[in-house]
Amino acid sequence: MKPYVLSMGAGLLVGIIYSLLNVRSPAPPVIALVGLLGILLGEQAIPLAKRLSGPEPVTAAWVSRQCGDHVLGRLPRAAHECAERGTTKSGDSP
Repeated sequence: MKPYVLSMGAGLLVGIIYSLLNVRSPAPPVIALVGLLGILLGEQAIPLAKRLSGPEPVTAAWVSRQCGDHVLGRLPRAAHECAERGTTKSGDSP
C-alpha cells in the first residue's frame, strides 16, 4: 500500500507545482481514465458471465483470483506475508 500512497503524494506535489507555474498537466483527462477503467472491467464480463451460467458459484475468492491482478495490477504484499510464503514482494521465489 505504501507505493500507492507515495505515488499519490508525488502526484499531488507535482500538481501543486504545475498550478503555481500555471502549466497544464500532460496527464490524460479524467474521462480517458474512466474509459480505461471501463476497458479493464469489460474484459472481465465474459469470464464472469460464463461463471454465472455454469454450475459453480461466483465467490469473492474467485473474483479476486480471476479479476484482481488484471484490473488492479499486482498489489503489494506486506513483508511478513512474503516471509511466511517464502517469496519476495514481487511474488517471485527468492
